[in-house]
Amino acid sequence: MKTFCGRANTTTGALDWVEESEEYDYHQEIARSCYADMLHDHDRNEKYCQGIQAAVARVKARGEDVIVLDIGTGTGLLSMMAVSAGADVCYAVEVFKPMADAALSIVEKNGFSDKIKIINKHSTDVTVGPGGDMQTKANVLITELFDTELIGEGALPSYEHAHHNLVQEGCEAVPHRATVYAQLVESELLWNWARLQPVEVEGARLVPPPEVSRCAGSHSVCDIQLSQVSPRSFSPLGPVCPMFSVAFSEPVSSAFRSHSYQFAAQSGGRAQVVLSWWDLEMDPSGSIVCSMAPSWMYPEPKTAPWRDHWMQSVYFLPVDGRVTEGEELSLTVCRDDYSLWYSVRSHRQRDPQTVGPPSRPSCTCRAHLVWNRPRFGELNDRWRTESYVGALRSVLREDSVCLGISDGSLLPVFAHMLGAQKVYSLENSRMSKEVLEQLLEANSMTGGVELLKSRPEQLTSEDLEGRQISVLMGEPYFTTSLLPWHSLYFWYCRTALTGLLRPDVTVLPCSATLHALAVEFQDLWRIRAPCGTCEGFDVTPMDEMVQRSLEFQESREAEPHPLWEYPCRALTQSAAAMTFDFTQCVPENPVISEGSLPLTRIGRCHGVVLWMEYQLTEDVSVSAGLVQPVGDQGECEWSRHRKQGVYFLRSPWESSGDGRAAVSYSFTFEPSSGDIKMDFSVDPQ
Repeated sequence: MKTFCGRANTTTGALDWVEESEEYDYHQEIARSCYADMLHDHDRNEKYCQGIQAAVARVKARGEDVIVLDIGTGTGLLSMMAVSAGADVCYAVEVFKPMADAALSIVEKNGFSDKIKIINKHSTDVTVGPGGDMQTKANVLITELFDTELIGEGALPSYEHAHHNLVQEGCEAVPHRATVYAQLVESELLWNWARLQPVEVEGARLVPPPEVSRCAGSHSVCDIQLSQVSPRSFSPLGPVCPMFSVAFSEPVSSAFRSHSYQFAAQSGGRAQVVLSWWDLEMDPSGSIVCSMAPSWMYPEPKTAPWRDHWMQSVYFLPVDGRVTEGEELSLTVCRDDYSLWYSVRSHRQRDPQTVGPPSRPSCTCRAHLVWNRPRFGELNDRWRTESYVGALRSVLREDSVCLGISDGSLLPVFAHMLGAQKVYSLENSRMSKEVLEQLLEANSMTGGVELLKSRPEQLTSEDLEGRQISVLMGEPYFTTSLLPWHSLYFWYCRTALTGLLRPDVTVLPCSATLHALAVEFQDLWRIRAPCGTCEGFDVTPMDEMVQRSLEFQESREAEPHPLWEYPCRALTQSAAAMTFDFTQCVPENPVISEGSLPLTRIGRCHGVVLWMEYQLTEDVSVSAGLVQPVGDQGECEWSRHRKQGVYFLRSPWESSGDGRAAVSYSFTFEPSSGDIKMDFSVDPQ
């Protein structure tokens, strides 16, 4: 049996469905999973262990046998904790078969197979009674069903079903309770991820369409490592509010609920963003707490535990209303069975239409479907806009005929504002074309940019009214791009359009360079690090499964990560490993580049970061990776708008910093696929 997997095709800009063996999805999911991150999360494990020990002790004190139900057991770690604490039997439920197999191996390896039964089902399919999956209902319920939003993985329906069907009335639950916290803030940085802002170009003002300004935006949560957003980047308008709690030892409802918290505004400003996180109380007394609060909420930020499986949430309000200091406000959170959304209202409001819980926000302008949040931030980046406008200004002439190739780009609009004679823009997406039409209409530029719904290879001279292109421009940005070099689709477009370009055409950017830098990660290494033992339990079967999954892939590959959220130190100088000349066509034969990165700083080298830099003109360049030179101690500042590629070494390398050891690299650009094959090794010399 075969399965089909989506892969970005650099040569076509499309998402191709590639036929793979039926094991491919499983192996990919295991290889890319963050189970290692969870197993390395000592704070989480310790708090769960303490809560489980306390719950088992309370049941034993009542003279009862301890029957545990562990929903979403994963590696079986929590079940083993329960048996070690004295549980008589544990039913460990895991729906994902490869993980259920791994849990079975781990349980057997640790000698718990006589008391732990692995059930490879969704918990809602588990049966109780003679001949069923469970002999009797459990009196201890252990779960780890949470995501960054707490309820996004279906925790509430699972709890609801378990209380009705799988556990005894009055059961002990670990965790015992969860509490969601929120804080209302003003933040230009974060708000730029939600709305298109006005842009100044040559003294003219480009304003967003009214449809975009009025739109409530996307309802999906923005989950990030909030610890990496400096408190200087936002102004709190109110206190941290405990919005609602869920008691897991009692029957849980997945029905719609709304909760409000009243407070007086601590300062004046624009109510734009809600920052949110949650805590788990592992016992009824609340003495064992596992907190998801960002590090700047801790008295000593460096003591905050790092975790990537649970982060923090950013919610964008439907409108950025102004509040005054001392004003009485009501912050409301609504939840259904899988998601949350927020609204804020002043007590002075008397509009009867605002009475009742707010409806879930949804995009009506299409812009939030065309542009994701990092893309909004990129479009609103004033420095970046000035770089592109400056580059365009230097190449445009009164008779310039321009063609833009990027998804939902403003460059064609800028070219028109700068006085180009004629501007075209290729738009693959109907929705993107409609959003740009709204923008042009809102700024009285209808007809100023001709939007063509065509692929580059299908474009004809008739489409261009017999004109030849004198300026071919792109950012480049494409929604199908996952890794930095996927933007080389621009190069393939330029090649396909050769017959429509003037001999002296200006291509902007004129080239792109793939950069490489060997780094030591502060924490991100945990997602790929073997565990061996975890809290005293042997979990090597999971390590072995991940290793087999990596070997199952055709080759080691880089992964996309937004490194502004994951601090790292440079252990080498960055190297321009490959350069792609956009003034020429894509070559027919593979291009190979080899070199090395001497390790000149002391540290543990976890891998290599890869990114693209674009040379717009001879004097102007923009980076999708490092945005500042590496600091004296190896500090790195990464672009917030694009993900960088990360290639993890199979084993970390301890660098002495004397430059003798080096990370050797080999890159092969395959023109037929647009992919870059890579290999890295450490040469100790």
